[in-house]
Amino acid sequence: MRTPICDRLGIELPIFAFSHCRDVVAEVSKAGGFGVLGAVGFTPQQLEVELQWIDQHVGDRPYGVDIVIPGKYEGMGELDPVKLEEQLRAMIPPEHIAFAEKILEEHGVPKLPPGERPVGQLLGWTAATATPQVEVALKHPKVRLIANALGTPPEDVIEEIHAAGRLVAALCGSAKHALAHKQAGVDIVVAQGTEGGGHTGEIGSIVLWPEVIDAVAPLPVLAAGGIGTGRQIAAALAMGAQGVWTGSLWLTVREADVPPAQMESYLRATSRDTVRSRSFTGKPCRMLRNAWTEAWERPDAPKPLGMPLQFMVTADAVARGHRYAEKAKDVMFNPVGQIVGRLNSVRSVKEVIYDLVQDYLEAVERLQKLTVAETQAA
Repeated sequence: MRTPICDRLGIELPIFAFSHCRDVVAEVSKAGGFGVLGAVGFTPQQLEVELQWIDQHVGDRPYGVDIVIPGKYEGMGELDPVKLEEQLRAMIPPEHIAFAEKILEEHGVPKLPPGERPVGQLLGWTAATATPQVEVALKHPKVRLIANALGTPPEDVIEEIHAAGRLVAALCGSAKHALAHKQAGVDIVVAQGTEGGGHTGEIGSIVLWPEVIDAVAPLPVLAAGGIGTGRQIAAALAMGAQGVWTGSLWLTVREADVPPAQMESYLRATSRDTVRSRSFTGKPCRMLRNAWTEAWERPDAPKPLGMPLQFMVTADAVARGHRYAEKAKDVMFNPVGQIVGRLNSVRSVKEVIYDLVQDYLEAVERLQKLTVAETQAA
């Protein structure tokens, strides 16, 4: 399964694993893959703590950090970076806050204890708030890659990462966006099909991957969107990808920091139970369909705001959902891709990696036998 990107990053397997859980990141890297920590939910101070922990537990293995600087967001280039959160909060209509609170009250979700987490905390959803996260990440030598989950990273961010001798990756959902990444100097393009969890476009993986690979060649491309088997990895590499970017797969591993009630929701779900909704972040995001996503589709619901305003509305709901997961199970934010239908048991990270490799090898062997059979028949 070794590809040129393995040599470039010093890894054994071109399996990239996005996770908000530091334990998963460390275990994937130790198993020969490349763990990537999602930083959007951390303050710079919290991110520093997480990265120090990973440094101590990953040995000499490299890993990455994923940030979120959308290509477009509310107030972009117009607001004072110093007063950004205050100014953005003033743009939120009161009816959105009231509607979100009404949903939580209808489902009996308690409020957070005073001071536990402020309502509408911005965290890393803009250039002004994500740039400090990049600065923290670049202080850690084992961080070999910074990925941007939404849009092409700003020019100054790319320059800063390259100046530190690290690589830049960016996700995309179309060949057009992939070309913008290439023109901006991004080192690795991640082509994510609509089947994936979190923020996705509308094009299916089997169509998107070769389109992007051909468009940006010879730039390396990682295939993403609904990957959960070695057969899918074999298909991605056969199309010309240099590796795969996975995310949903790691939500149900033993090391994942997922509340039991939320874990149960993932384990019970089928591939038909997801929906692309703007109801949590303001941009189309694939998640489990539940009472929350359906409430925002009701005729009396306000239209979801743009990013990052909608998440400033829903951040309190996300925090309450994690704290009171059992009571909030019907309204929790459950970002996950359509591969969730295969996530029906809890395994360790090592077991998942092993199964991916074995399934990949079996797929390649089947193809080789077909090729031999055709040659002999001729």
